[in-house]
Amino acid sequence: MEAVATGAAVKIKPLADRVIIEPDEAEETTSGGIIIPDTAKEKPQKGIVVAAGPGKKDEPVTLKVGDNVLYGKYSGTEIAYESRDLLIMRESDIYAVI
Repeated sequence: MEAVATGAAVKIKPLADRVIIEPDEAEETTSGGIIIPDTAKEKPQKGIVVAAGPGKKDEPVTLKVGDNVLYGKYSGTEIAYESRDLLIMRESDIYAVI
């Protein structure tokens, strides 16, 4: 599976209705130009799907690799894989495709 954002291959295959998301970078500056320090940055709430599982028996996964999605601020489990920070979560934790 290929990641759209970085172009690096992801060799993880999620099970059931889980998806792996590469979060967007947190905002570095405000709209007024103020630089935000790392400790005060908000967690991003959107990202790109880099891998998707097959789904459950009666519910196939509707997301596909490359979809830009919105998810809850505290959704998913953070994992570090090949020096990348990724999130793994259930498809039901994703609010919208943008």
